[in-house]
Amino acid sequence: MAYTHVLIAGAGPTGLVLALWLTRLGVKVRIIDKVSEPGTTSRALAVQARTLELYHQIGLDDATIAGGVKIQNINLWVKGRRAATVPLTGAGENLTPYSFALAFPQDAHERLLIERLGTLGVRVERRTELLRFTQHDRGVTATLRRPDGAEETCEAEYLAGCDGASSVVRAQLGIGFPGGTYTGLFYVADVAGTGAPRNKDLHADIEDADFILLFPLEGDRHWRLVGTVHDLPAGEHGALTFDDVKGKAMEHLRLNVEKVNWFSTYRVHHRVALRFRDRRAFLLGDAAHIHSPVGGQGMNTGIGDAVNLAWKLAQTLKGASSEKILDTYEPERIAFARRLVATTDRGFVLVTSRSALARLIRTRIVPLVLPLLFRLRAFRELLFRTVSQTQVNYRRSALSEGAAGKVRGGDRLPWVPIDSGKDNFEPLTAIQWQVHVYGEAQPALKDACAELRIPLHVFAWITRMRRAGLQKDALYLVRPDGYVGLADADANAEGLRRYFAAHQLTS
Repeated sequence: MAYTHVLIAGAGPTGLVLALWLTRLGVKVRIIDKVSEPGTTSRALAVQARTLELYHQIGLDDATIAGGVKIQNINLWVKGRRAATVPLTGAGENLTPYSFALAFPQDAHERLLIERLGTLGVRVERRTELLRFTQHDRGVTATLRRPDGAEETCEAEYLAGCDGASSVVRAQLGIGFPGGTYTGLFYVADVAGTGAPRNKDLHADIEDADFILLFPLEGDRHWRLVGTVHDLPAGEHGALTFDDVKGKAMEHLRLNVEKVNWFSTYRVHHRVALRFRDRRAFLLGDAAHIHSPVGGQGMNTGIGDAVNLAWKLAQTLKGASSEKILDTYEPERIAFARRLVATTDRGFVLVTSRSALARLIRTRIVPLVLPLLFRLRAFRELLFRTVSQTQVNYRRSALSEGAAGKVRGGDRLPWVPIDSGKDNFEPLTAIQWQVHVYGEAQPALKDACAELRIPLHVFAWITRMRRAGLQKDALYLVRPDGYVGLADADANAEGLRRYFAAHQLTS
């Protein structure tokens, strides 16, 4: 009988990132997937700034950026002409080290994660299927089917269901997955081509409800084409080929497709599981929530789930906190998932609606108004914060307390570049609880940090810290995932001790 700390079912980006973070934190993992090899076709492209910040903590940001393409502009096309160009560069330059939009296909993304996991001595067990499992006081007993067809029993202390929209883990837990399926069929194609579209720009044909998006990929004349298809005769969905949809791409975007590397179709759902946890089993990624592709949020949200759960599992398994900390995973992530599904649903309806009003908004108002709005710094920053997920917070979490400056417990730690060429995110690579003070730390606080064995990082005060929302000489207790647990304007040492005692934490 095999044993592991955490059994991860599903080796998509969510499962792979969970395995990477847990391994980095010294937790023994076993990651399985019933398919024989990683996917070679993918829909997910966007890697958001918050994901890159989390990747920085495990040294994966540079490799991810190197494999992708920084998108410079969004071009809106109507009636075969470029109706508007919206610049994207620099929209979040004061908010994050990653103030750009990055296109990095999920299949290449997965290969990078698998390779990095391999350097840590962990491999994905392919053609290995989770058949069933039971839970008991000390863990989970899972029955697996190996590649040779034989069954195997695996004991794990926790089970992570990262096994997609048709999750076996969710089904066996009996957790509902309410929502629905959008009408219409969607397609994605990997193509090589030339023509009017500029490389390193995102192009969107917004003339019809059959919208078309053209993403630049690494390599000369390499594109990813995403679109919708309506009004196909009954029974023809399964037989659809690129020839059936290429006309609009070529006519509306003036793209000359020279080669089709692959083509696939799919349907889009919008659902959120009723619960993300049942005792020692957890749901993450598409097993927990699926939604429209508007805004490029899906894969990044699953990665956020993985990081949120990873450090909490590691703390529990190492005895650095009680199991109570695991109770915060579901409320922190399910609240964001519900907001995201509602938001992307509204955006998706606008993009795909065939009503006269929706078409007027798409073809006339958006090309006219959007470039004007992007001239306003406040609008650019708001949109960047929302899409980049740097605005995600856990203010209502049981782990979130206090406020100092504009920062409240549960907020992502604001990013501040330091004059020396470094920034205040560098200490986050330790992936541990730590105290930040911007200004001077009181002797009593230094003593409390030493007593609790919490690293104390003191940064000399500069004016841009105030602009970032930080308060001089305040205490910010930062969680291992870069979110603020406790913010205290008075930097009270006893308040720090009380926080650790109340949440049963040790360093």
